[in-house]
Amino acid sequence: MSELNQAYWTERYEGGNTGWNIGYPSTPLKEYIDQLGSKELRILVPGAGNAYEAGYLWEQGFKNVHVLDISKHPLDAFAMAFPTFPTSQIHHEDFFGHEGIYDIILEQTFFCALDPKYRESYAKKMPGLLNTNGILAGVMFDFPLTEKGPPFGGSIASYRSLFEPSFEIQTMERCRNSIPPRTGKEVFIQLVKKP
Repeated sequence: MSELNQAYWTERYEGGNTGWNIGYPSTPLKEYIDQLGSKELRILVPGAGNAYEAGYLWEQGFKNVHVLDISKHPLDAFAMAFPTFPTSQIHHEDFFGHEGIYDIILEQTFFCALDPKYRESYAKKMPGLLNTNGILAGVMFDFPLTEKGPPFGGSIASYRSLFEPSFEIQTMERCRNSIPPRTGKEVFIQLVKKP
């Protein structure tokens, strides 16, 4: 497996090798966004890629949305698609070096795109980016973890043991509203940072 670094992801985007790209916000996250109350929430979408969910948030009136990706290519495309989106809220950097405090972090394919050796680091980094009672919500894949990827799979049991030390698990269950090609392969999570 090659190193999943900036050069790797940029090459994938430039080559159009983006099989995960469905061209619109995923149904589980769109429905989650639709039930959010305050438009003032500070929201981060890490490993945002094409950032359809961030674009949808922006269109719905959420103005404190931040996108982050290690590859500049999709961020440039996002900035062109949403010219009024503040450049100060577009972060071209490594997630593990990012600093900021958010009310919600939306997870859409980022966790499962990371080399699994970084999963523990991800679980330890997230609480430091969240406010008191901050929420990590989104979708992770539910299929056996193998050397082959990205995306890399996992299970509810493995995710539970990874996140329970730092988060209260409000929801961690098989998605009921996946798009057809992903039916039975996605887990929706809603985790609240422990005090």
